[in-house]
Amino acid sequence: MEEFYRAIEEAIGNTGYDGPVNGQEIYDEICDEIEDKEPGAYVFMSKKTDVVFYEYKIQIFEDQFNLSAIDIHDGEKVYHADLD
Repeated sequence: MEEFYRAIEEAIGNTGYDGPVNGQEIYDEICDEIEDKEPGAYVFMSKKTDVVFYEYKIQIFEDQFNLSAIDIHDGEKVYHADLD
């Protein structure tokens, strides 16, 4: 799992976003959000501060999920990380 956490952190870092990022926290938050959800495509948003929120694009399957992208909205700027 550590590789997955680092991949999330690296993908976000490559966008130029310089705020704090924790791959394990992102993964855990997604797991909490998708619990009991039907298979399908979802967009989840998570407010981090008054001006920063994350937008997760996720495909949920029967026994797994795919985090395809994260958009970090920081004020007027948007940082997009593709994870596919």
